[in-house]
Amino acid sequence: MSQSVTVTGMILSASPIGENDKRIVILTKEKGKISAFAKGARRQNSHLLGATNPFSFGEFVLYEGRSSYNLLQANISNYFMELATDLEGAYYGFYFMEFADYYTKEHNDERQMLRLLYQTLRALSSNKIPRELVRYIFELKTLVVNGEYPDVFHCTGCGTREQGVLFSCRNRGIVCEKCRRTVSDGILINSSTLYTMQYVVTSTIEKLYTFVVSDEVLKQLGKIMKQYTGMYVDKRFKSLEILEMCLLS
Repeated sequence: MSQSVTVTGMILSASPIGENDKRIVILTKEKGKISAFAKGARRQNSHLLGATNPFSFGEFVLYEGRSSYNLLQANISNYFMELATDLEGAYYGFYFMEFADYYTKEHNDERQMLRLLYQTLRALSSNKIPRELVRYIFELKTLVVNGEYPDVFHCTGCGTREQGVLFSCRNRGIVCEKCRRTVSDGILINSSTLYTMQYVVTSTIEKLYTFVVSDEVLKQLGKIMKQYTGMYVDKRFKSLEILEMCLLS
């Protein structure tokens, strides 16, 4: 017999269903990414109205049916309301939600991704470090969590642990001085940028957003991450397109 279950998680997306209902996607600690129907959640007097918006983090009580979940109750501990009144911040947040949705799977262990997403939204809301840096850290750490990150410790040409002088997207990592002539897509990378990437790869999630970088490092990091995700992330994110238009205006 089906019964209610309680999960801890964050709403990645919400879409209208019919006149008054919503379909929500939740990234949970216990069951990975799941979809649920929130009946009546679009009614103005519904107790689920505010609790079924993206960025909402807390506990969700679900009824598990034969083929779907139904949301019965929500106890939200963080709405990330700072993003609701900040258009640019909201677009960054929607991009992070969409990026996480792309990488996570149903009924998979996604506890690390949930922690990463939560800490990323906290960093985004606090405005203590540049939002572009938050973006590049999040993208790289997401690749780390999912085992698709570049090698930033060994030359991808000869395997030595020498200091890399170039980053090659096609080689999926750094290239040393001796091997630099073997790559055609090399991006110059200085020692500070390389150290930043090494720190993100090895750091715990809780210590990710604790530093700032120079403008030069931020520019190099951005160039690397944009090319790398463009080559290996097989999806165009609508939220990113809107964000980039917003930043240009």
